[in-house]
Amino acid sequence: MNLRPVRRPVDGDVDATFGPQYETADGTVVIPVSNPVGIFVVKDGRSSWRPATDDTRIALAGILVGLVATSLLGVTMLRRPPWPDLYGEVSKRI
Repeated sequence: MNLRPVRRPVDGDVDATFGPQYETADGTVVIPVSNPVGIFVVKDGRSSWRPATDDTRIALAGILVGLVATSLLGVTMLRRPPWPDLYGEVSKRI
């Protein structure tokens, strides 16, 4: 994808929020917004928002939640297992 910068006069406040505009060969204008939030894509007179997502970070967060849940379940089962106590009261009654 060949991108070339678009030179347009903008206000100083806009530069702090929006990055430099780029135009592709097919006329699509790409405007980055507060790195790494996302970009606006303007194509054929229509604009769309493309959020910048980090799929690796989302996957690692899911793995971390699973590990914490598994660890808590393991600690809970060691302290009070869900199966009946076979050595306590059963052997004393005999």
